Amino acid sequence: MKFSIPLPNLSPIFGNHGGWAFQTEELRLKNSERDIYGVLYRPAGHKRRWPTVILSHGFGGCTGNCAPYAEIFAAHGFACYVFDFCGGGAASRSAGRTTEMSVLTEAADLDAVLSQIRALPCVDARRVFLWGESQGGFVSAYVAARRPGDVRGLVLFYPAFVLQDAIRARYPNPSDIPETAYIMDNWIGAVYARDLLSFDIYEVMGGYRGDVLIVHGDQDALVPLSYSERARQVYASAELKVIPGGYHGFWNALDVPASMALDFLKAHV
Repeated sequence: MKFSIPLPNLSPIFGNHGGWAFQTEELRLKNSERDIYGVLYRPAGHKRRWPTVILSHGFGGCTGNCAPYAEIFAAHGFACYVFDFCGGGAASRSAGRTTEMSVLTEAADLDAVLSQIRALPCVDARRVFLWGESQGGFVSAYVAARRPGDVRGLVLFYPAFVLQDAIRARYPNPSDIPETAYIMDNWIGAVYARDLLSFDIYEVMGGYRGDVLIVHGDQDALVPLSYSERARQVYASAELKVIPGGYHGFWNALDVPASMALDFLKAHV
């Protein structure tokens, strides 16, 4: 089982109710010498700077996990960028291998993406949001705390704040961390565990003082709801919305969390 679950098309639920037709284009960015593959969504037919959402997929995922949400947000007047983390999963079209990936390498990817997206002529750099699912939520929380002035708002879907406890339980003695391990259908390297053990996300996340929306299902078997409840207490301004019966990935209850995220974004532009 993976942390990230591909989502079906949500257009039958939302349609184009926002009234904006949108266009997409492949947009490759850089993290130092590493290529980052991504797709830029933006409302069509108007030359202006748009409020923008950068969407980050979960462990083992790719742009396809985030695309349905990007389509919804773009239809309601937001530019969106979805991208593959370097080494983020078997389907990644960015550079790198999964054995080279960690939450800190993904944070470096997102940091580079944030800088380059803010510089685009179609993006309103004062209104850039981060949205992340599962491990992508963990990484988005980390980057927002490091760059609070550049993030207008933060949306976290079932953020995987359990990761550090999970690694501690798996490797009580750090010297036992193997060079490679097969976890949730992906080969990872020792850097994955070592980077997770190098800091405490709950000590970092409080550096972001802006508004945060956390959406979590009460039937999530991969990331217990208690981790998001704790995050709500750490953040200066966070709202936790619980999806009754919601599993990890929201594959059984997609329309409600999508609507919650859209409402949050609209309220903060």
